[in-house]
Parts: sequence; structure tokens; C-alpha cells
Amino acid sequence: MRTTVGIIGGGPAGLLLARLLHRTGIDCVVLESRTRAYVEQRQRAGMLEQGTVDALRECGAADRLDLEGLTHHGIELRFDRERHHIDFPVLTGGRTVTIYAQTEIVKDLVALQLADGPPLLFQAEAIAVEKPERDAPLVRFVHEGREQTLSCDYVVGCDGSHGIAHNAFPAGTSRTYAHDYPYSWLGVLAEVPPSCEELIYARGENGFALHSMRSPAVSRLYLQVPIGTDLRDWPDERIWDELAARFAIDGDWRLERGPITSKSVTSMRSCVHEPMRHGRLFLAGDAAHIVPPTGAKGLNLAVSDVRVLARGFAELHRTGSTGLLDRYSEMCLGRVWQATRFSYDMTRMLHAQPDGDAFEHRMQLARLRRITASRPAAAELAANYTGLPLAL
Repeated sequence: MRTTVGIIGGGPAGLLLARLLHRTGIDCVVLESRTRAYVEQRQRAGMLEQGTVDALRECGAADRLDLEGLTHHGIELRFDRERHHIDFPVLTGGRTVTIYAQTEIVKDLVALQLADGPPLLFQAEAIAVEKPERDAPLVRFVHEGREQTLSCDYVVGCDGSHGIAHNAFPAGTSRTYAHDYPYSWLGVLAEVPPSCEELIYARGENGFALHSMRSPAVSRLYLQVPIGTDLRDWPDERIWDELAARFAIDGDWRLERGPITSKSVTSMRSCVHEPMRHGRLFLAGDAAHIVPPTGAKGLNLAVSDVRVLARGFAELHRTGSTGLLDRYSEMCLGRVWQATRFSYDMTRMLHAQPDGDAFEHRMQLARLRRITASRPAAAELAANYTGLPLAL
């Protein structure tokens, strides 16, 4: 097989890049190791920055999003049994965020790709990227029981932190910066209407809790739990009781309960791979960086990566210039590190630290008080949460 851009990974980053390239007239092939059913059911993030919404509209993948997406004008911080609203439009000059599940984004992009887009191969497992320094790098993959080769002008690894793309960087040409957080998240999906109109970030005595949603009828909730937590120790009633305790405020508010349809425990870590390019191999999304979900940056960073890449390939296609592609890593990493810092700060501020003491607890409350009492501090949070501008 031969194509201009070989894309490893059929998640939102790879699918969106393929769609953007297709609309520019650039041919590509997407290799996805999992089945279509798996990628369309994989539960992930659901908070979209305005830039992410704009990118989906730009490639014609926002029809359902515009009908079903939930526009949010802020978030609520809870601590010391108080509630504080952070008003995004007032603090950012009108910017908002949208709730629309990643599973739905993937469904929308897959449907478009299969209807009129470039090739999308499911159960096509990439096993190696060869000669990324050459003019025609190769991707070796297994599909339908036999090994095949995809020859490309460029390769983009959108295959996540456990994929093979970043391993194609020769030794000594890159560095990975990582930080592991000393706690995990227990996440649940529940068939119950959300108990809030916007996301609630709560700092309780026993740790952090987040109330999110997937739709007007489905709630998504999270609890900070110790590393190594066994789901068998968390029956539904215990989960609801702990959520209610951490969200508790003085005043009239109640957490609605309902059937829990899924549970999972997710580790918390930050990871940045530098640079994000080697030769004709580019990394995008989780293949290049991981952030804890506290700041809702993972999916949005992936989208910003592929928007820069798509414009770089469009410039090359239109003018023959590689100027934008040559600056890809530098341009993306500035935004990546700012999002990593924001996610780190939010995580440290809202989570009970296992080795923390009374002083640490008071420092966390002081940070929260600063944000809720100071317009500049609240504006800084709002600017980062709604998304920093794309540097082009």
C-alpha cells in the first residue's frame, strides 16, 4: 500500500486528522488495531474547548454535536461546604465549553470516514515504523492475518501512550518527562439525570470528587481513591454515600442517585515526550503527552496537535513549503506544557495528599479562596480551562 500520510490509531486524533486531510485533498490511510465496536464504545473525556468544537465543525463532523452538545458557561468549585461559580464568559470575553462524549465524536468521525473518506482499516495492528529519517518511511502492520507494509511520505502516530510510534525514535533523540500522582480515580456512569447544570469540582475532607455528565439523562462521576483500589470494595451504595459526603454543602442541594452501569479505576499521571517529531514521523495526542483528567485537557490537546499538523500538511500541499511542519514540535509543546502545568495545579489543589498534613490542607484552601475571591485568579483558571489560543 502507498499513501501520502500514514496515520497509526483510529481514535479521535487520528480520525480528525484524516478528515481534515481529506477535505484538503491529501490522501491518507488510518490503521486502527481494535474493532470498530471497541473504539466506538471506549469511554473517555467529554469536555470540549471552543477550539475543539471549531475543528469538528470545520471538517463537517459537528451535526450531532450542535444538536446534542451541552454548552456550559462555567464550573462550580466546592469546599468547606460552600459553592462558588466560575463564570467563563464574563472572565474570558465570551468563551464557553461544550459537553459531548468522546465516544460520540468517534462515532461521528467513523461514519464520515467510511462514507466518503480515505481508507480506515480496523483490526490493523501497526508493529513497526521503519526508516522515519528517509523520504519514504514504512509502517509494517498485521491485517486479516497477514503482515503488510504501508509506504508513506509521512507517518503520524496517534496510537496512545502504549502504542509503537514513539518507540520508533532512535535512542538518544528524545526524552520523556513523567510524574505519577499518589492516588487514582474511581469513575462511574449512572443512568440518572445530572444533579447539576455544570461540572462540580469538590474538595472534601476525604478527597476529591467530580460531578460531570454525558447527556441530560446520564451522569458521570468520579472519586479520588487510593492506588490499588479494588472495585469489589466499592458497592454502589458506598459510592453514592461517599459522593454525597464530598459534594455536601450548607443549603438546599441533593445528589440524585440511580443505577450505576459501569465502574473503573484510572491511575493519574503526567507524561510529555520531547520532541514530538523525528524525521518524517510525528506524534500527536496521547502518543506524545498524558495529563491527569482534572483539567479536561487530554482530548483537547490531541485536537490542537492535529489542527497544527493538518495546516502544516495543507501548506506543504499548496506551496511545497515544510515551514509549518518543521515548527510542529516547538509550537505544540508550548501549549502542551501549559496544559500540563494547569492540570498539575488543579490536581494538587483539589486532591487530598496521602502524605499531606494540616499545613498542606490549609494551603489548598488558601488557593481555592484566592480563586473564588480574586477576579484575576479566577480569570486565569477560566482562560486555561476554556483553552489557550492555538499558536500558528
